[in-house]
Amino acid sequence: MNFCSHCGASVELRIPSGDTLPRYVCRQCATIHYQNPKVVVGALAVWEDKVLLCRRAIEPRHGMWTLPAGFMENEETTAQAAARETLEEACARIEVGELYTLIDVPHISQVHIVYRARLLDLDFRAGEESLDVALFTEDEIPWEQIAFRSIAISLRHFFDDRRSGQWGVHTASLAPPPPEWR
Repeated sequence: MNFCSHCGASVELRIPSGDTLPRYVCRQCATIHYQNPKVVVGALAVWEDKVLLCRRAIEPRHGMWTLPAGFMENEETTAQAAARETLEEACARIEVGELYTLIDVPHISQVHIVYRARLLDLDFRAGEESLDVALFTEDEIPWEQIAFRSIAISLRHFFDDRRSGQWGVHTASLAPPPPEWR
């Protein structure tokens, strides 16, 4: 960051009085610019024994499969974000259910939230950010082509919970991937 979004003056990186972390502070108006993690929200949408996956048409991980998910917008709830992202990426309408996974990804300053959801109908297709959209049984999932570790974790929990009949909220914190995965 080079300039203050409040007054346009230059900023400096320093620890403000009463704080413990370096922040960008405006040299002129003293506005402190906090940088916080991004929230990524998605839906694990189900139809009968299948889950809805999207094949990414954008980077990162172009061509890989994922749940419909994306960055939460201002002035929406996390459940609204899950429904919006599913509509944008898969042109699918869902009923958002319970919070399912909450995964911290601190090395990229993100929090990934996935809700369980129910597809309302089979009228879905690839949105602008997807190459393809399809329903998969557990045996059909292209596990080696899942775009993100948080999505693979969510899917594995889902199938394990479905088998056991015990549903809950799952949490995790991901360490940086090994260099060969980047």
